[in-house]
Amino acid sequence: MKGTLKLGITLALFAVGACASLAVVYTVTKPQIEAQDQLALEASLRDLFPEGEEFEDISASISSANDAVRISSAFLAKRGGAPLGLAVKAAGPSYGGQAVLLVGVELNRSIAGVRILELNDTAGLGANAKNPGYYVDKANKVTFPGQFAGKFITDPFVVKSDVVAITASTITSTSLTTIVKAAAEAGALWLENSALAPPADQNSAASYSGSAASESAPEATGGN
Repeated sequence: MKGTLKLGITLALFAVGACASLAVVYTVTKPQIEAQDQLALEASLRDLFPEGEEFEDISASISSANDAVRISSAFLAKRGGAPLGLAVKAAGPSYGGQAVLLVGVELNRSIAGVRILELNDTAGLGANAKNPGYYVDKANKVTFPGQFAGKFITDPFVVKSDVVAITASTITSTSLTTIVKAAAEAGALWLENSALAPPADQNSAASYSGSAASESAPEATGGN
């Protein structure tokens, strides 16, 4: 009985020690991991919009219409203060868990490009989506995410129709396509309502001018 109790206490102490060690490792490595993620994000932003001089964080004002896709952040690319496009970081379920993508949206509602930031799908199959040496179009050396560049959000985005699937990885292909489309639609809507909309004072001036014209019309008619 005493031996069993002693063994139990020893195991408990080992467990506490292991948990404490993991906590220390997590505390030490977390800032480094976050720093690497930030560097990767910044590199991807400049890759999507190489002419961008600044990237304004507009994350608080954008959301996804697809409940399965979550937008964690978004950045308005600018040059000389003028908008170039929007980069949307979105996450959604895939075969091996959560996948995280960065989707660039042009002002004309087309996709500037797609970068896969995180994907845990099966190696040699779904994971080929983030393999820069795996081509869905070998003749033109087009990767899976590369095929979305230039697509408009009005395109079907249907795997095996206008989207080429990764071999033997229909689930991954469909999941990533869903994230791309949801992010692109959210980005295009934000650009239409915010970056491309005329300032409020211009709207007011146009409205006022229209009212003045309609009020003066009867006088002109009466004069004739």
